[in-house]
Amino acid sequence: MLTNFLPGYLLSVSLIVAIGAQNAFVLRQGLRRSHVFWVCLTCGLSDALLITAGVAGFGTLSTRAPWLEPLMRYGGAAFLIWYGWRNAVSAWRGGQMLETGEGRGGQSLRSTLLTLIALTWLNPHVYLDTVVLLGSISAQYDNRLHFGAGAVVGSISFFFALGYGARLLAPLFARPRSWQVLDALIAATMWAIAAGLILS
Repeated sequence: MLTNFLPGYLLSVSLIVAIGAQNAFVLRQGLRRSHVFWVCLTCGLSDALLITAGVAGFGTLSTRAPWLEPLMRYGGAAFLIWYGWRNAVSAWRGGQMLETGEGRGGQSLRSTLLTLIALTWLNPHVYLDTVVLLGSISAQYDNRLHFGAGAVVGSISFFFALGYGARLLAPLFARPRSWQVLDALIAATMWAIAAGLILS
């Protein structure tokens, strides 16, 4: 099980950890200790739905269309190479930092979740990362269900760690150098996974 579960877990976390509007929102809520549980749960469940759709859809299609598997493998590898390059450039340039800011007051739970849902479901990169990328890569594993479960657990655990660990992470990621190191690690991870797909 671990041979399928662990790659799904690690890839999911690697994709989510990149700087983005959703993560910044979760961090801000964590710093303010405002609706943290519901914010993390909403992010995790949203990813779970998208990952499940990707794994189920590509799993079914790959058995009916043999040509789709290599197409998605090399397409996924190309996306990972580009994604890694983007993070490598960000690491080289530096200067990024997370600005948490201070709100004018606590938002209601409804308003908070509506904002989060918009940030999540209106972001095209979410579909690329979950439905397209994770869905296509899952076809390379013996048990796509275990791979998908690993990806879902990775997503949920990351968001809860981010939300509740925000106060510990804030001083560290207020420094641009920390983001450079993180971006460099993400780039290396993406390229290693891409190489594995191409050479498999």
